Amino acid sequence: MDVEDAFEEYKKLVDSLQKLGLSMYEARAFLALVVLGVGSAEVVAQTAKIPRTSAYKVLESLEDKGFVVSMEGRPKVYKPMELKEIKEKIVEEVNELFDKLEFIQEFLMEKGEPQLVYTIYGKERVMKKIAEMIDLTEKEIIISTPIFSEIRKNLIKNIEMALNRGVKVIVITHPNQKIPKGVDSYRKEGLIATDIVSDNKRALLASPELNACGYTDNPALAQHLTHFINIMIEK
Repeated sequence: MDVEDAFEEYKKLVDSLQKLGLSMYEARAFLALVVLGVGSAEVVAQTAKIPRTSAYKVLESLEDKGFVVSMEGRPKVYKPMELKEIKEKIVEEVNELFDKLEFIQEFLMEKGEPQLVYTIYGKERVMKKIAEMIDLTEKEIIISTPIFSEIRKNLIKNIEMALNRGVKVIVITHPNQKIPKGVDSYRKEGLIATDIVSDNKRALLASPELNACGYTDNPALAQHLTHFINIMIEK
């Protein structure tokens, strides 16, 4: 394989990792660690050709997503998780995601209501819809997501206002995500998509990076998604 072929393969690997929910910088950093075996943020930045100022944030995000693990030291160093473990986790997550999609498809076909789910594109618009759902909630909202830290960073005021109204806020997320005081939480590995149900009336299913989502205000579908999430929690 010559240099040009190697570069094309590298681009394909980066593209494939982005399809799994990594950003371009995260994909480059992960590939760099696969090659290096272990490395500091500075070394990874140099190898991956990403800004050194972004390296720590990128590696922390990769750790949150279960692609790398950090080892304390001066400087802190990182290494990739076992590729077999990552593969098994991704397969499990994809299976879970398509189980949900098949469930929704079958439910809509049975009800004969194909227009129940509305698609929203763009991270800003998706986040705005999540904020709206939180603000409309009167009794209970369930948020199942691998990236709760991002929702908390952008919508902490909405969450706090809901708690002050007496809303029960339930969050299912990865073990290393910080949860605000007053929120009921469940820790679960292997989450890939973001699922939100408000008062069993409204439901949202979003992509891993919150770039797109499906939204419905049909109570029947929202209740079925709540049931699906409860089954997932009990596994």
